[in-house]
Amino acid sequence: MKALFLCGGIGKRMAPLAEDKFLIKFLGKTLLEHQLDAVKSAGLNRVAFVCNPHNHERVKTIAAGTPGISTELAVQREPRGIADTLESAAHLLDDEVLIINPDDIFEASALTSLLLARSKHKAKSYLVGYKVKSYFPGGYLVTDEKGQLTHIVEKPGKGNEPSDMVNLLVHLHTEPRLLLKYISRVQTDRDDRYERALDMMCQDGKSVRVVPYAGPWQAIKYPWNILDGVRYFLDRAEGCISRSAQISSNAVIEGKVVIADNVRILENAVVRGPVYLGAGTIVGNSTLVRGYSHIGADCVIGFGTEIKGSYIGDDCGFHMNYIGDSIIGERCNFGAGTITANWRFDEQPVSVGVGNELVDTGIIKFGAIVGNNCRTGINVSIMPGVKIGSNSFIGPATCLTKDITADTMVVGHALARSTRKSPRTH
Repeated sequence: MKALFLCGGIGKRMAPLAEDKFLIKFLGKTLLEHQLDAVKSAGLNRVAFVCNPHNHERVKTIAAGTPGISTELAVQREPRGIADTLESAAHLLDDEVLIINPDDIFEASALTSLLLARSKHKAKSYLVGYKVKSYFPGGYLVTDEKGQLTHIVEKPGKGNEPSDMVNLLVHLHTEPRLLLKYISRVQTDRDDRYERALDMMCQDGKSVRVVPYAGPWQAIKYPWNILDGVRYFLDRAEGCISRSAQISSNAVIEGKVVIADNVRILENAVVRGPVYLGAGTIVGNSTLVRGYSHIGADCVIGFGTEIKGSYIGDDCGFHMNYIGDSIIGERCNFGAGTITANWRFDEQPVSVGVGNELVDTGIIKFGAIVGNNCRTGINVSIMPGVKIGSNSFIGPATCLTKDITADTMVVGHALARSTRKSPRTH
């Protein structure tokens, strides 16, 4: 049996962060690496990846650095959905295949439950089903009393759900060539050829079995789901402090902390877990890092800074800042006095612009979303839910109340489109 990771899609909802959600790091490892660990723990060592032209080298590097597996790669030229992904990898589908969405967080038991069902039942396909209490924008499964799939519908819309069980993209197909034949027969204008092919198999009497899963699951669909991912990994991590970490005797370390190699924590700093500090990061004098904060590698949390409940990428610098419930990309630098607001005066959930719509995060306290390579001047204020595109400058004493696109310079409330490729060159 072969595990096949679908890495060819593009996460448009994740802007201004990276499009490849499975490359987001948690506890020093990409989400894809965590999932490869789960695959290995389930006893699988044959792994294939369907990538896109932009990420295949990165995926190839991760695969090469993962011991104990043999790997194959295919390239999907354009992001045209799951069906096209499988057609792009048709030459790899020569045996039973376990298809995995690398953008979801779940426990290895989701994989082992499929393998167990495969050993007990005879079906063409096995799908993982997860019961939800509220609408989720994904596929919905309808089963009979024996757990056989009778109907599947993709994104039915709120209020039109045919059941309370959603489709987790952890699927086992015993005859992938048969599945490809059904995919070739589907005619649709929607991005649901794969789901319709499975539905056609059911209507033709092919056995498709749904395997319930009740363990932890988090889909990374929007940037704020990264904070849910931080909670998932920190809650399950064992607290540990690297022997190479240097911690002042005047610093305070409380609760569960994961402190990586060569971290330095200076005098009067307070680290109150759950917290992760990446390799080489410096936590400066009189700083406070707390409450499910996840700090990447080689960051400098400078004097007087407080970071609360936030995700910080690698190689970022701060000085006398407040970063609350925010998501900051890589290689960002905040000038002294930069503040992220994370609470609305009307105490309503924070909404975030996604594409052409305003999406309710459902979160009362939520700060900013900042792309890679951004800088702020002194005394910048960023309002709740504001997004800053990559490679942007926010000038001193600016109060940022609306989203900023990539490669933009902001001075006060005036916006000036920049033609430069990267602020790092200026």
